[in-house]
Amino acid sequence: MTSTQHPSPPAFTSADYRGRMDRVVRSAVEAGLAGVAVTPGPDLVWLTGYRPTAITERLTMLVLRPGQEPTLLVPVLERPDAESAEGASALTIMDWADGTDPYPVAAALLEQGHFGISDSAWALHLLGLQRQLPSTDYEPLTECLPMMRAVKDGNELARLAAAGAAADAAYGEIIGMPFAGRRETDVAADLAGLLRRFGHEQVDFTVVGSGPNGANPHHEAGSRVIERGDAVVLDFGGLMDGYGSDTTRTVCVGEPTPEIRKVHDVVRQAQQAAFEAVRPGVSCQEIDRVARAVITRAGFGEQFIHRTGHGIGVTTHEPPYMVEGEGQPLVPGMCFSIEPGIYLAGRFGVRIEDIVAVTDDGGQRLNNTDHGLAIVE
Repeated sequence: MTSTQHPSPPAFTSADYRGRMDRVVRSAVEAGLAGVAVTPGPDLVWLTGYRPTAITERLTMLVLRPGQEPTLLVPVLERPDAESAEGASALTIMDWADGTDPYPVAAALLEQGHFGISDSAWALHLLGLQRQLPSTDYEPLTECLPMMRAVKDGNELARLAAAGAAADAAYGEIIGMPFAGRRETDVAADLAGLLRRFGHEQVDFTVVGSGPNGANPHHEAGSRVIERGDAVVLDFGGLMDGYGSDTTRTVCVGEPTPEIRKVHDVVRQAQQAAFEAVRPGVSCQEIDRVARAVITRAGFGEQFIHRTGHGIGVTTHEPPYMVEGEGQPLVPGMCFSIEPGIYLAGRFGVRIEDIVAVTDDGGQRLNNTDHGLAIVE
């Protein structure tokens, strides 16, 4: 079968990137920060469209401060790539050459104060900045600006919806393929191939947890041969047009036992109840509480061992998190997973996951495959 084509989304414009940078500066001021320092990773891609071609020890850093033009400092040999990024025209680009010290240049952009810095910043660079500016201190961006990328615009929502539809198409194909007698790694390879065939440029994970392996939520597909009667957790996703997919369904190889059916039905009810609770103003932790209450009432509370969900965007896991203690209210444009599960150690597990976008009056699923217990061969 040939690969499925999907319409290319409109490119992000220089105005899109400038708007994001301006918004981050405003949020930084509200958070009491002098500014933010962004190193290579998802924040830099989201703010500028620039993704360095290789992980390097050379300092690359975007500085955003009130009253200062957004400035991207790059190694001189990588300047052509930076200048070709989608958001380059919204930036001032500066460079430094091998054999020179980049930290005085970076220090001149920062000056002094309390800054947010990318979680992925190298210790090498953070320590270099601290030596140059001992009066300056830093806080991880997920702590000081956790909602920085959380609210998506229309173009971002369209990309997430397309990625979700592609993952749904992959699921629709995989359940028509054989499971019994094959290794978990064989099914995982099929899933990865299907995600790429339906438009993903990057596959981040293909969890295939059969039988007792399904009781490990993040089981890496292994050499176990899938048997008839197994419940199999399928959790898979990646990036398409720069935005993430992540969905989970649990299938059964042949006729399920009454216990598998019961556990699956409890998880399905929990997932549905949590989805129905989504609306602007509801706290993230309330989504977790709703799902957890259904599972606890059914007697499986201790077997639900992870948070109910996580945000998704230019990465497959990012804020906000649907977890106890997260009081952040939901806002239209937020996208996150709802993925309750029950895990019976040594026996089997069940998880059902959709990506959900917050609308003006509720929520919209970005995954739409059947929640019923699919029977596979």
